[in-house]
Amino acid sequence: MPARPLADATLHLIDAVRSALARRDDVDERTLFGSYCFFVDGKLCIGVKGDELLVRLPPERHAEFQEMQNTRELSPSGGMQGYFWIEPNGYATRAQWAFWLAEALDYNPRAKATPPRKKAPTASTQKGTGVPPARRKHSIFDADD
Repeated sequence: MPARPLADATLHLIDAVRSALARRDDVDERTLFGSYCFFVDGKLCIGVKGDELLVRLPPERHAEFQEMQNTRELSPSGGMQGYFWIEPNGYATRAQWAFWLAEALDYNPRAKATPPRKKAPTASTQKGTGVPPARRKHSIFDADD
């Protein structure tokens, strides 16, 4: 099933984040948590989902950010300390926008690196790699051994 096209508001927000990070040469963009995310120096920094921002902030200040208006935790169970969704009213002014970007970028050098994605091996990469036949999926296109 193809992905649904992103709403104009989402595309606008992605472009705004991209513009804010344009002067950096260590930014990578990819999807994560169903969001369009910006990784700075290999670490998740800011993301966009719908009209909300996902920001990675200092875990030791989690309670402080939790009490702010227009924020909610990524994981209410407490498993993701320092990750917050910021609602549109929370970044509507230039000062608010600058605050969230600065907080996320200031924390980034201290943040743990996000592990790289592991690509699932395909049948063509499994052949001849020493993977036992019992461990790789058999395809109707594979020759019988």
